[in-house]
Parts: sequence; C-alpha cells; structure tokens
Amino acid sequence: MSEYQILTLTAAFAFVYSLIASRLEKTPVNGALVYVAVGMLFGPHVLGLIDLNVEGETISRLAEVALAICLFTDSSDANLSVLRRVEAIPIRLLLIGLPLTIALGLGLAWLIFGDLGFFEIALIGTMLAPTDAALGKAVVTNPAVPAKVRESLNVESGLNDGICVPVLLFFIALAAGSVEASESTSLVFKLPLEVIGIGMVVGLVLAVLGGFALRTCASRGWVGGTWLQIPIIALALSCFGLAQWLGGSGFIASFVGGLTFGALTKHHKEQFLNAAEGTADAVAMVTWFAFGTVIVGLLLTGLSWQVLLYAILSLTVVRMLPVFLCLIGQGLRRDTLLFIGWFGPRGLASIVFVVMVVGEKLPGNDTIVAVVVWTIVLSVVLHGLSANLLASAYGARVGDADI
Repeated sequence: MSEYQILTLTAAFAFVYSLIASRLEKTPVNGALVYVAVGMLFGPHVLGLIDLNVEGETISRLAEVALAICLFTDSSDANLSVLRRVEAIPIRLLLIGLPLTIALGLGLAWLIFGDLGFFEIALIGTMLAPTDAALGKAVVTNPAVPAKVRESLNVESGLNDGICVPVLLFFIALAAGSVEASESTSLVFKLPLEVIGIGMVVGLVLAVLGGFALRTCASRGWVGGTWLQIPIIALALSCFGLAQWLGGSGFIASFVGGLTFGALTKHHKEQFLNAAEGTADAVAMVTWFAFGTVIVGLLLTGLSWQVLLYAILSLTVVRMLPVFLCLIGQGLRRDTLLFIGWFGPRGLASIVFVVMVVGEKLPGNDTIVAVVVWTIVLSVVLHGLSANLLASAYGARVGDADI
C-alpha cells in the first residue's frame, strides 16, 4: 500500500472534518468518536484503504506526541487560583484513588482471567488506570462544568499516566522475566524516583528557561504572525523528548512544564496557546484516526465475554469506587462524585501502553490487548456520547461554590 495513498486519505478526512468540526463539537457525536469510526471504515477489515501495523512505532509515536502536546497546553491553561482551593481533590485522586484503581483492576482481572499470570494481570490493571487528558477535553474545557471539578479532573488526567509509567515498566520487566525476583525490591523504588523525578525536573527547568525566552522575545515584538504557532508545540515536545531521553517520564515533564509555563507567562500566554491548540487537535485527530484503522482486528482477536465484562467494569466499578473512597470527607455532593467517577476516559496513554506490551510478546498478549482495546473503544463511544449532555446537565444542577 502506497504511503501517498495513506497520506491522501488521512489529509482528505482531516480537511472534511475541519469544515464541520465546530458544529459537531456541540453534538454528542464529535471528536475521537468520529476519528475512530472513520478510521475503522478506511481500515483493512472494511474498505481496505489504509493498513497500518500496530506493532510498529507509528501509532505509538503519534499517541505520545498528541498526549504530550495536550498535557502541556491543558496544564498551561489551568486556573491556579481555583486549583489551590481544591488541591486536596486531585491529590487524593492521584495518591489514594490511583493505587486503589490499579489494585481493584488487578483483583477483578485475577477473578475473570484465571489463565493469565499474575504480572500479566497486573499489567491490565495498570494499563487501564490512567485517565486521558485528550479524550476528556470536552469536559475539562466545558464552562458549564464548575471550575473546581474541571481543574481537579485536568490535574488528575495530566499526572496519572506519568505516574503509571514506572509501575508499568516494573510489571513488564517481571512479566517478561528480564528482572530476577531478588532485584525487584530495588527496582520498585528506583523506577518511580528516576522516572517521575527526572520528568518533574526537566519540565520545570525547560518551562522556566523557555518561558523567560518567550516572554522576553514577545515583549520586544520578535515573535508574531505564523510563528505564534511554533513555540508552545516546540517547548512541549522538548519537555517530553528530553525527559524520555534521560530515562524519565515525558508525560510528567509535559504536564509540569505546561503548569510552570502557564504560571510564569501570563501576558502573552493566551495568544500562544490559541495558536498551538489547532496543532494539538490535528495531531490528536490523526492519532485516533490511525488507531481506528487497526482496531477491528484487535477487537476480534481474543474476544470473549470475559473481555467485554472486564472492559465494562473498568469504566464503571474500577474507576468509580476508588473515586468515592478516596474523596470521603471532602464534603462533595453525590452527583459530583458520580460525575468525577464517570469521566475517567481511557485513551492515548493506554494506546501507548498497548504498543509497549505488544512488543514484549507475552503469552497472554492477545487477551491483554483485547481487554485494553475494547475498554478504549467503549470509552470513546460512551464518554464521547455523554460528555456534552452530562456536562450541561450537571452544570445546571450544581453551582460552582457548592460542588
């Protein structure tokens, strides 16, 4: 299949969608849902116009870039004054809710997939624990949702994928047998310190340096016109790339970098972010489109009632119960807890994790991939269809001061 054929069809879809994107954003059928559906249509199992390899690096790299840019731009636009008032919510979601989610996901996987090894089951629980910033954008940017809830969900989705990376690497190493049991104890402490620590330092340093340079040049009128689109994207990818290069989490670096950049750059921030968001949306669109072209085969491979059951539980009980437990005592309304619990979409980070695990050729690969892909697809459909409707309904019921 010609690369030019793939390029032509992808570009044509991007052009057509861009013509009606603003209209579709106001309906339940929008964003990733459309991208994935059209990708499935163009893929090898339907029209056969595009054929990509899930084991290659194309989809993984696209997902990484899209997520890095999305994390940086979303965190740059965070309302820090609101975040300071509700910091206990995302802290609890990350430090208590995330481990509970992994543990609950592991426990249910143990009951449902008894033929898999322990570390393969642990991989499933970890791969589906992080929520997706890109897929949840329709909620965290919706002004109908109280700012406190939006900022809490934004920070949670911005950091949990980076936190899950060292956990995933730990379980991959044990599942693949590349680490002896005697070395596992040191590894469990070493990986988080290196991966998260390097990511935070890289994001902080590059954002301070880049923010200073950008403020200085913007105040002197050296940056303008079409060049407004470049700095934010370049800085986001620099944070991600350098952190990954040094052995850290590029996702943590992107989020911390964006948060730092947003805090330090106030006067010119909006114009740079507005120019960059178009590129971020385009990269995300291409990623979801590419994912759609490969998933039909993945959905059919290893499909069983156990896979579907776990995917449904992952989006409901595995997400919502830890949210309720970790936010006990915060005085939140029940509908707020339900809203936060429901909007934990799975997306780009899980796609990256799938490609990482597929490359290890584990005995339970078919089941692991089927579970994760089915969960992502159901999330795209269910969260995509419900985002605008539930956000508007919830916002109308709850005032910003009483969540």
